[in-house]
Amino acid sequence: MNPTTLSMLSREPHVITAGTALLGEALDQQAVARTDVDWRPPVPGTAAALAAALADPRRERANALAVGRMVSARPRLVGVRPAREALGLEPGTFLHAGPPISWERASGPMRGALIGAMLFEGLATSPEDAEERLAAGSGITLDSCHHHRTVGPMAGVVSPSMWMLEVVDAEHGGTAYCSLNEGLGKVLRYGAYGPEVVERLRWMGDVLGPALRAALTLNGPLDLRALIAQALQMGDELHNRNRAATSLMVRELAPAVVEAAPGHAAEVLRFINGNDHFFLNAGMAAAKVSADAARDVPGSSLVVAMARNGTDFGIQVSGLGDRWFTGPAGVPDGLYLGAYGPGDANPDIGDSTITETTGLGGFAMAAAPAIVRFVGGDVADAVAATTSMYEITLAEHPAYQIPGLGFRGTPVGIDVTLVARTGTLPVVNTGIAGRVAGTGQVGAGLVSPPMEVFTAALAALTNA
Repeated sequence: MNPTTLSMLSREPHVITAGTALLGEALDQQAVARTDVDWRPPVPGTAAALAAALADPRRERANALAVGRMVSARPRLVGVRPAREALGLEPGTFLHAGPPISWERASGPMRGALIGAMLFEGLATSPEDAEERLAAGSGITLDSCHHHRTVGPMAGVVSPSMWMLEVVDAEHGGTAYCSLNEGLGKVLRYGAYGPEVVERLRWMGDVLGPALRAALTLNGPLDLRALIAQALQMGDELHNRNRAATSLMVRELAPAVVEAAPGHAAEVLRFINGNDHFFLNAGMAAAKVSADAARDVPGSSLVVAMARNGTDFGIQVSGLGDRWFTGPAGVPDGLYLGAYGPGDANPDIGDSTITETTGLGGFAMAAAPAIVRFVGGDVADAVAATTSMYEITLAEHPAYQIPGLGFRGTPVGIDVTLVARTGTLPVVNTGIAGRVAGTGQVGAGLVSPPMEVFTAALAALTNA
């Protein structure tokens, strides 16, 4: 008998089990030591592409470089400027969340937000007039926010007169933008376009934006990386819970607001104080500039964008340039406001999944047990959501840490090869927009991306 075999038979066995529980239970009854492995076969039809991608000699080094750039980014809020100035937007040009989409394929909340933006810009006299002009398309240009270093929550519509948060990466030099947050309920980003929505946008352009610009000029840049790290330890996950981050931001800027804009300080601070999601847009711009630092690394399978336009869910991958891989957006499963229910919900929408792309949001739910009261489930579900994401990511964030997991870094850097190998999809928590234009927010919950976007990107990597 082989000496190695003899040695094995002379010791107490330690068995590794996977799959069906029957064998494991039988070993337990015999008091046999065992380790259970949660193993799953790769997603059907991906074996050849997986083998090719994993055999790419560039992959390991490329992924280390890309995720290293993502987690070393140092986003700083440096200013607030109108989109016409910051992005060079011309009248009639509108940016939107998610992959590119036409008016014909746009969902209800996307159409509602575009109608509202037309009214806000004075390009239409009524909702009906706005809809006719958008359908005709003459003098109208629609493009993805992501194509302009920008992200927008929910419909994500940006027009020239809207004021933008400007975030700079002090480590790698990139810049990203996001609009100012309107609050919850009947707001433009959820597809509402009533007179109160347009009036609020005008106040934000006339008062809020200039006041914040003056305050930042006086105060100096705001270190968003440090603020996010602190907010995580105060119970936020930085997608659907931003209460701590908003409070920290107000504490930092309030003295400068009072000094730089004394005539409007009370109304500005009152508005921010009444909007627990105010920090979300700054956090999104911070996530965007961090993800952009990881772009365009040949051979990398790291996801650098996840975004939804209310019709399609799309991703972009570091080693595949600006190419979008898209599939149908799903309807979130969650809690609904008032009498609303699943039948009132639009498919998933928004660029706010840039937070999950960089290790926040659904990937950090273990840091925010209170989030389950907003999106459903219980605390154990939040912890399980975060821990499952370590299976499909390349790193743990050195600054964004979770106290409840022993200050372990959040899982960051989604790898399309790991998604295909495990069959595990990214966890996304999100607001839910009403499917009918003009409705506004109807709830919040959890949603999964379509697997096909990851398998399509994996197949493309084999030819990159």
